[in-house]
Amino acid sequence: MPEAGSASFSARADSTRAVSWPSRTPETRFGQAERWLRFAVPGTLAVFLACLCGLAALHIRGQRAEILAVAQAELEGFARLAARAIGPSGTVGADLRALMPESGRQPGRRLLLIRPDTRIVAAHPPLPADLHTLSQVLGASEPLSGLSERAGAIALDLPGGETVLAAMHSLPGGTGQVAVLQPVEPLLRGWSARTRDQIVLIAAAAIVIVGVGLAYGLQTRQAARADRARETIRGRLETALRRGACGLWDWDVARGRIYWSDSMYGLLGYRRQHEYLSFGDVNGLVHPDDGDLYSLARGVAANQTHIDHAFRMRGADGAYVWFRARAEVVVNAIDGSRHLVGIATDISEQRALEETNAAADMRLRDAVEAISEAFVLWDTGNRLVLCNSKFRHLHALSPEDARSGQSYVEVMRRGVLPQIRRESGDVGLVPGGATARTFEAELADGRWLQISERRTKDGGYVSVGTDITSLKRHQEQLQASERELIETVKDLKRSRRTLELQTQQLADLAERYLDQKAVAEAANQAKAEYLANMSHELRTPLNAIIGFADVMENAVLGPLGTPRYTEYCRDIRESGSHLLSMIDDILDMARLEARRVRLNPRTVSAEAAVSSAIAPFAAVADEKAITITTDMPPDLDLLADPSALQQILANLVQNAVKFTPAGGRIAVRVRRAGASTHLYVVDNGIGIRRADLARLGRPFTQVEAQMTRSHKGSGLGLAITRSMVELHGGSLRIRSEETVGTIVLVRLPAANLGRPDPIGSERTSAAPRRDRRTAATVAA
Repeated sequence: MPEAGSASFSARADSTRAVSWPSRTPETRFGQAERWLRFAVPGTLAVFLACLCGLAALHIRGQRAEILAVAQAELEGFARLAARAIGPSGTVGADLRALMPESGRQPGRRLLLIRPDTRIVAAHPPLPADLHTLSQVLGASEPLSGLSERAGAIALDLPGGETVLAAMHSLPGGTGQVAVLQPVEPLLRGWSARTRDQIVLIAAAAIVIVGVGLAYGLQTRQAARADRARETIRGRLETALRRGACGLWDWDVARGRIYWSDSMYGLLGYRRQHEYLSFGDVNGLVHPDDGDLYSLARGVAANQTHIDHAFRMRGADGAYVWFRARAEVVVNAIDGSRHLVGIATDISEQRALEETNAAADMRLRDAVEAISEAFVLWDTGNRLVLCNSKFRHLHALSPEDARSGQSYVEVMRRGVLPQIRRESGDVGLVPGGATARTFEAELADGRWLQISERRTKDGGYVSVGTDITSLKRHQEQLQASERELIETVKDLKRSRRTLELQTQQLADLAERYLDQKAVAEAANQAKAEYLANMSHELRTPLNAIIGFADVMENAVLGPLGTPRYTEYCRDIRESGSHLLSMIDDILDMARLEARRVRLNPRTVSAEAAVSSAIAPFAAVADEKAITITTDMPPDLDLLADPSALQQILANLVQNAVKFTPAGGRIAVRVRRAGASTHLYVVDNGIGIRRADLARLGRPFTQVEAQMTRSHKGSGLGLAITRSMVELHGGSLRIRSEETVGTIVLVRLPAANLGRPDPIGSERTSAAPRRDRRTAATVAA
């Protein structure tokens, strides 16, 4: 193990090498050879391709020359044999065909019998009529006439542009000459076909070789680019690790070897000597109080996939450095080995800062505990930061109930709020703009507390209080003495008379109060009985009227005789139903005014409530070709009484359908708006005049415009709806414009504010109370 003065760190001699993370080692012979091969292989392919093309060209040219040489020799021999067959007399010339049988002659070969003066005596095949001499056939510069058989077989270009092989031989006795002409083109037909085949094969081979060369070149370029990118990424990673005070670990668990990045060596002050470190070398650097690598290895063997461990390691100077290692088990896809790969971050400064903060926090807590006042501090999220034993004693809290980080609601739910008889004080502003409040409160046990509450600069909340019981008692004694002095100077007679008058007035008031109370209770009871009796007396005949009208309309007991009776029955049933709905509205309004309605709000699905409210009016909307659409966020909940919410939405949708002409549009939208939920019912109906909007929502109020007189109604729908909404703690607003449409907004409390107690019309407005935390955190 290195000493403090040494900056090198050597792995053990038995450390093995692998390829998990290559280092910057000198270039090997294979790497040098690979670099040369990148240029040698394309050059070799190019030379091979050039040699192949050259050899093929020479071979094709040699084949052509060989064909022409054989043809020349054969042609020269044929001319010699033809001269001998004709003889010195030249008598066979009349039948040159005998010298050239069809089966033996070459295609296009021509035999000419020529006199000494170069005139053509006979020809086979016959010549055109205008050709009589050899010069006319071969051209003016033909050499055969002068050289004869000495020229052998030579190639000539005829005047017509045709290339031929020509051979001439003199007849015995000098009586003439025999000339044989053989066109070259028929001789080279087979050679041309073979040449084309060879060219195609060579071209295919060239394409393959060029493709292989291009592929090799692209592959080598890609490999070189990948090598450069790898080195670039490696450099950037090492830079990032150094700047972030991190080190990379790659622990091959099976082989017991560990790879460290250069930054890891730098953090500990060592110098790399080998690519990998052994398990024992690294484990020897770990502080014995922080565990060892064997426990981590056992965790990995037990299928633990993530490691998050803080420990200390000894550096080159002998001092220990704090690290936090975060690693994950990675399985090598090639050999299936398990590697623990991750980073180790230098947290020495963080640990020192934590220790400093812990010491400062301890001193602060001791100071807060030592003061005689009750003290509590809340953060911006209403979570407890700090409190002393005086605060816990005031609220009957145990140390477990007042732990740091708990919310205000949790702490106060476990504690007991002190009972306050009365309080007095003022609210002002402190420098910096933070709101402050100081007031005095008398507790139920007779103690007086002076409470100071302030907002901290970060938005938190601090409350400090002082016991001023002795001061308040002394002040009360002074006030009592002053009152006694004042009472002694009062006129005893006037006081006695005043007391008698007050006694008589109180007695009269008490008697009148009892009489008025009895009258009010009797009137309320009579009203309730009247409503109950009227409900029963009106509903019973109406139900009979509606039922019998429905029976007659449907001809249950037989036909009525005249079709108009059916229409009358339908009118009776519809009128009875309308009258029954008006009676229901009147009774609902009466219950609301009598404060006999109680609501039980709970969470209701907005989508289900809107769909249930629209369903009863879908048929009427379809008859009028009115389109009803809904728009609301998914999974949005409302906080309302289900039946009351159903009545609110049904009244609004019914009014929209009623006052929207045929072919109109109605939209029901639900939106979350902070601590409230907004319900919109929008239509493009006849609208309402601006002057009439203020009267809407009053009982039995209808806007009698020219376009609304034909619509039936009691005028209680909006009044009931407004009362129901206000019982929920919400509000209802209407915006409308004639011939344009109407928008009705219903604001209800949001569902995430918690479930309140059941509310009803008997709820009365309470006097303003101070902030909950003020009442709950009363401190001296």
